[in-house]
Amino acid sequence: MTTLARWARAEWGRLYTAVRGPLAERRWRAVPLAVVAVCLTAVLHLVHGQAWGYQFVQNTGGVRAVDPLWLALLRTPLSLFVPALDLPVWGALVQILLVFGIAELCLGRWRTLALAYVATLAGTLYARLGIRLGPHSPLGLPASDAWVVDTGPSAAVVGLAVFLGWRYRAYVTASVVIAAMVFEVALKENLAGKEHLAAIMAVLVLCGVGELRQRRSRDRAGSGSGAPPIQS
Repeated sequence: MTTLARWARAEWGRLYTAVRGPLAERRWRAVPLAVVAVCLTAVLHLVHGQAWGYQFVQNTGGVRAVDPLWLALLRTPLSLFVPALDLPVWGALVQILLVFGIAELCLGRWRTLALAYVATLAGTLYARLGIRLGPHSPLGLPASDAWVVDTGPSAAVVGLAVFLGWRYRAYVTASVVIAAMVFEVALKENLAGKEHLAAIMAVLVLCGVGELRQRRSRDRAGSGSGAPPIQS
C-alpha cells in the first residue's frame, strides 16, 4: 500500500465504512433528506429567477439583518434551501447532495437537519451582531450588509462538513474546509464569507462540547470499573 493510500485510509476510512453499508443496501432510499433538499433547492432557484416568483421567495425564504428577528426566524427553515442567484446553482446542488447525503448516512436525518439549521442560524445571528459592531471592528460589518440576503445552503454545507471531519477523525479535510473559508474572507471580505466562519465557530463549539462529554463518559466508565486506584 502506497503512502498516499495509507493516508487516505487513515483520513477517510471511518467515514467510508459508515457510508458504504447503508448506501449499498438502500441506495437513494438511504438519503431521502438529501434528495428532498436538492429538489427543493432546485425548485426554489427556478422560481426565484422568475419575475412572478422572485418576491414570493424573498418573502418566504429571504433572511436579511434588517428584518425583525421574529420574521428572520420564521423564514430560516426555508432560507436553508434558497441559493444565491448570482452563483452557479449546479455547484450548490452537488454540494448539498454530497454533504447532506454523507451526513444523513452517518448522523441520521434529524441530527443532520438540526446541525444544518444551527450553522445557518449562527450566520444569521452573526450578521446582526456584526452590523451592530460596525465596519471598524474586526468582527464588524458595514451597515449596507443589513440589506444583503443571507448565505442560504452554503453555511449549512460548510458546518456539516466540519462536523463530519471532527466526528470521523478526518481532521485534514476539516482543516482544509476551515482554511478555505478563512482564505475566502481574506481575499474578499463580505457577508457570506463571515457567515461561513460564524457557522464554523458554532459547529466547533458543538464539537468541543461533544468531546468533553465523551471524555467524561470515559472517565466515569474507568472510575466505575472496579479496578483499584494506582498507587505511586
